[in-house]
Amino acid sequence: MGQEMVIDQLLIALLAEGHALLEGVPGTAKTLLVKTLAKMIGAEFGRIQLTPDMLPSDILGTSIYDLTTKTFALKKGPIFTSLLLADEINRTAPKTQSALLEAMEERQVNLDGRSEKLPELFMVIATQNSIEFEGTYPLPEAQLDRFMLKILIGYPGGDAEKRMLSNWQARQYARNAAECEPVVTAAEILSCRRQLKEVKVEESLFNYLMQLVQKSRSLSDVQLGASPRAALYWLAAAKAHAAIEGRDFVTPDNIKFVAQPVLRHRLILTPESELEGTTTGQVISKLLGLVPVPR
Repeated sequence: MGQEMVIDQLLIALLAEGHALLEGVPGTAKTLLVKTLAKMIGAEFGRIQLTPDMLPSDILGTSIYDLTTKTFALKKGPIFTSLLLADEINRTAPKTQSALLEAMEERQVNLDGRSEKLPELFMVIATQNSIEFEGTYPLPEAQLDRFMLKILIGYPGGDAEKRMLSNWQARQYARNAAECEPVVTAAEILSCRRQLKEVKVEESLFNYLMQLVQKSRSLSDVQLGASPRAALYWLAAAKAHAAIEGRDFVTPDNIKFVAQPVLRHRLILTPESELEGTTTGQVISKLLGLVPVPR
């Protein structure tokens, strides 16, 4: 309820073959959102509840000795799924966090010297709490950069929260409530991804996006700007947003719409800017105002 922007951004990541990082305070339905998405697209779903004592093999899998055949058999981990929910990713140690790196970038896992391909639809949606720091391990920049979007989930508005209470009273959220029915198949999502290649981008918009990316690296408030991967993800996300709006061409508004979720986890502010209370969101808004919009 009241999270239309969040849903749009999550669908953009799904169509643009990106991974998403969901951040919000407890009780804002981050896990429910991902589980519902998996049901709606009829995708195979896996969930990892990440904890400090989790090992990489708990995610990737391991070889187990079979006493019957006297050989080692590969037991695949929960990462071998189409839609993977990595719940509270910042609660596990860096060694385990890094186990996701190759899978997110290469769509494959190396086990016992063999490369195992992941499903074509493979997507990681990780969640983290924005206010708890004790007992957590902040994600390194190399891993953050592999998430196409960082999606912030805040509190719903008053009317939306009232509708939520009414639905609760009507037992729509009960454990025995009717299950969601898929509205598309995984094959149809893959077809949509292929069609994104047909979304046109004018030369002026390539220049506009390039100027935004390069300007982000020279802002006085920024210590680390957008990477080349960020530029590619920014373009892919803008094309996905244009397609969701029903157009086969990108506009400057599409680029602006996805600027915040694409950049908010990539720009690192200088210590001086942080001490002054400057936020990443403010810097991104400033960036968009500095570069002229093509006509």
